[in-house]
Amino acid sequence: MASPVFAGKLSIVIDDFGYRPQTENQVLALPATISVAVLPNAPHAREMATKAHNLGHEVLIHLPMAPLSKQPLEKDTLRPDMNSSEIERIIREAYGKVPYAVGLNNHMGSAMTSNLFGMQKVMQALERYNLYFLDSVTIGNTQAMRAAQGTGVKVIKRKVFLDDTQNEADIRYQFNRAIALARRNGSAIAIGHPHPTTVRVLQQMVYNLPPDITLVRPSSLLNEPQVDTSTPNTAPPSVQPPRNPFRGVKQCKSKRPPEPVNASRFFTILSESITQSTLVQYYQLKWQGWDKPTN
Repeated sequence: MASPVFAGKLSIVIDDFGYRPQTENQVLALPATISVAVLPNAPHAREMATKAHNLGHEVLIHLPMAPLSKQPLEKDTLRPDMNSSEIERIIREAYGKVPYAVGLNNHMGSAMTSNLFGMQKVMQALERYNLYFLDSVTIGNTQAMRAAQGTGVKVIKRKVFLDDTQNEADIRYQFNRAIALARRNGSAIAIGHPHPTTVRVLQQMVYNLPPDITLVRPSSLLNEPQVDTSTPNTAPPSVQPPRNPFRGVKQCKSKRPPEPVNASRFFTILSESITQSTLVQYYQLKWQGWDKPTN
């Protein structure tokens, strides 16, 4: 019997690993071709990355990057205005906290990934660690592929978010949409999260894939054709001014103009100032003989 011809490759990555070991262990019980992305500063980051690797799952670093929306930022969130050494430090430390990582994807990051200069600094750092970049595509005009030009960093892109809602029917719909995109385009990457509802849908659907769809790791898609639909964004990163910037001490100005002083009045004031000075009074007393010794 002839083996089926695979029309599409489907890759599934589960983000936000490192916070919920109980649910994450259920993800790790799924086929090893499902990959995980670990938040480097999560309390169980090293533990879950190591366990995932030992069970055959591909491991990525899930690195926080600055969003356009104003919200509290996690520790070591990449921002477009950071210099190259700061970005390299954050990626280096993340690489040390997530063992066995072979790639990196962005957590949030609409502001960071849409900034060409910022992403060029990211790609330069990733090249040092031989990491690929999975663009979570949290903004349409992402500059990731453009920024990687001239480096050895491979960039692949998410096509579907599985669980924008926690409704099982919605997640199932998104899963089927990922299958359709993989069939139409040859491959597709879907990203989900370790929510109980997401895990239940995966437990039901990954074992019942259509015969023309195969589940693969994201690294197996690095040489698949990628289409860059972005437009260049070369605007330098905006730096927010301080809330209460120091502008120096204001000069005190008189509310009334000074009164004019005529020449005779000027010399009278000058004469009075001289005669009343301590030095002049001292010599006057000395001349009058106050300091002569008495008998």
